[in-house]
Amino acid sequence: MNTNIIIKPIISEKALMEAQKGRYSFEVQKDSNKTQVKNAIQELYKVKVVAVFTSITKGSKTRRTKVGIKKFKTIQKKARVQLEKGQKIDVFEEGAGK
Repeated sequence: MNTNIIIKPIISEKALMEAQKGRYSFEVQKDSNKTQVKNAIQELYKVKVVAVFTSITKGSKTRRTKVGIKKFKTIQKKARVQLEKGQKIDVFEEGAGK
């Protein structure tokens, strides 16, 4: 199975609060679908995924007025996975203690 679909876990204040409820956030490849994300999480962390929610964050515009350069920040795809009750991912537990 292809586990390089998962780029990195998203560890923020909001993500850590969601992790207490069994929902974990990850940045994933833009061309991945929910089934691929589910299989990759289950294989990588040895947990049972109940549901996967995905969202695409569009890149924001940055602009330099004197030079006239317009840039767009990169587009990100995020996945939030819901695990079975009683299961957890240790990466998020380590971030909660800091």
